Amino acid sequence: MKGTILVVDDEKGQREILRDILETEGYDVGVASGGEDALGAVQKNRFDLVISDLKMPGMDGKKLLENILRERPHISVAIVTAHGSIDSAVEAIRLGAFDYLTKPIDRERLLIVAQKAVEKSVLLSENLQLKEQLEDRFRPEGMVGNDSKMREIFRILKKIAGSSATVLIYGESGTGKELVAKALHYGSPRRQLPFMAINCAAIPENLLETELFGYEKGAFTGAYAKNVGLFETADNGSIFLDEIGDMNMALQAKLLRVLQEKEIRRVGGSKPIKVNVRIIAATNKDLQQEIKHGRFREDLFYRLNVVSFKLPPLRDRKVDIPELIGHFIKKANKAFEKKVKGATDEAVSLLINYSWPGNVRQLESVMERAVLLSESDMLNTDNLPMEITTKPITLGKIDFELPDDGISFEEFEHELILKAMTKSNGVLGKAAALLGMSYRTLQYRLNKFEIAKEDFTAPKGASAKPKWITKEPS
Repeated sequence: MKGTILVVDDEKGQREILRDILETEGYDVGVASGGEDALGAVQKNRFDLVISDLKMPGMDGKKLLENILRERPHISVAIVTAHGSIDSAVEAIRLGAFDYLTKPIDRERLLIVAQKAVEKSVLLSENLQLKEQLEDRFRPEGMVGNDSKMREIFRILKKIAGSSATVLIYGESGTGKELVAKALHYGSPRRQLPFMAINCAAIPENLLETELFGYEKGAFTGAYAKNVGLFETADNGSIFLDEIGDMNMALQAKLLRVLQEKEIRRVGGSKPIKVNVRIIAATNKDLQQEIKHGRFREDLFYRLNVVSFKLPPLRDRKVDIPELIGHFIKKANKAFEKKVKGATDEAVSLLINYSWPGNVRQLESVMERAVLLSESDMLNTDNLPMEITTKPITLGKIDFELPDDGISFEEFEHELILKAMTKSNGVLGKAAALLGMSYRTLQYRLNKFEIAKEDFTAPKGASAKPKWITKEPS
């Protein structure tokens, strides 16, 4: 079907003619004999376009239009009018109708209006759905985390999201500072208005000012036309200033004026421009220490620090890792059209015990890679990168004496593999776990050293301890 259309007319003959034309062209068509019936049909069913006669007993076409615009604004409405009532049709357009048709209705004109109106309605419906998905994704209650610190942050977010308070977020790179900023925006009355984000550390100092405030034509060489900055673009919305601790002192002074006076000046301009923008800032630096060293303005700090909190690194909220794993698997499944159900206990254990220097962002990348490379419906250790599957070795934990004549590293590796295989009774999965390597990596090592199956188990009564690794009891 090309789309769904409701034809509304109190004359049965006119309804049937329009339905026949539209159905022949592939549209799914419903009919209603008056405004009240049409409104009930619109409330119960999905339509892309309503074609309504203007003059009908009871609820006329204009009244029907007003109700549809209020209750189902994504539906396009076309008004049908006689030649003598063109002015009423024009008024309907002014009130929000998509277009109008005059009697007798021209077939080609009808089909052109139907095609364009359905296209517009489908686009509006998709945009509305995407906005709702964005709001669901970024509203505080949709964020992942059961750690006590995260629950407290979610509680704060719910309390302040609806306000216009300036917020300062502390946290290491990758902890989700921008995600929190989006949660604040999409949980506020500004959600339908722009959210703009900029990393102050990623843009050269001489360009950051023009990015934020814009510039006038001729302000500098190459400024051939006026350019609007992020503050004007985000007017009545929100702006996220990431890594604000890296902003230079001169630009900090201009930002302070924005917070105090609610106005900006474009580079090269003299006229102040009023802006209403909620500022959400973030940094991985200790701004109070930066103030002591003369690198951050104290007055700006107090303007930004209306509400502040620190996002914990992932290594301090390991309780959330299993839930995050599931969340990112679902996300990657959708992106790559995969059907991974979850991860094995062994893989989850490795992920929980990893230090995560890149925090949540790193975990997301690891899960994307794992899902993309997975050949089964469960992720296992073979799908994880080596930095996670390989355990760091502290030699102090291995009680051995280094011979005076030294040892071969390959011999050391060979003996460790033999020891692991003996300890695991030849079970490759257990041996790989003992050595902190993947199953596939262990197979490669076994082939490399040409270790046969009979080498996996020590003979009865024989010691499984290589004599030069472990001290014999005195």
